[in-house]
Amino acid sequence: QVQLVESGGGLVQAGGSLRLSCAASGRTFSLHDVGWLRQATGNEREFVAAISWSGGTTNYADSVKGRFTISRDNAKDTAYLQMNNLKPEDTAVYYCAAAPSRFHIPPRTDFSSWGQGTQVTVSS
Repeated sequence: QVQLVESGGGLVQAGGSLRLSCAASGRTFSLHDVGWLRQATGNEREFVAAISWSGGTTNYADSVKGRFTISRDNAKDTAYLQMNNLKPEDTAVYYCAAAPSRFHIPPRTDFSSWGQGTQVTVSS
């Protein structure tokens, strides 16, 4: 397993941008598929995006396609979620998660390691 710590959340106006970071500890980060999920108050946790171990394959929820971009830098053991054109409905706690890669496409979404989350609030 890897340990994950998110950062970069905050308060932003609708139409604005934020970049979330997910710093991992452990020597095997580059062998993990990584994802971002979010949970709004009163709602279940939902998938946002995932990226394969190499960064070569990405998946997105329909609600964020064209606005969010997931990426990773294995040399820095860090994954990112660039969020543009934010909407009030994007308000949630965002979690970074990881799972040992099976080196298949698409990347895994049955994550086994989780961060503590970072709050994103989008005002209208």
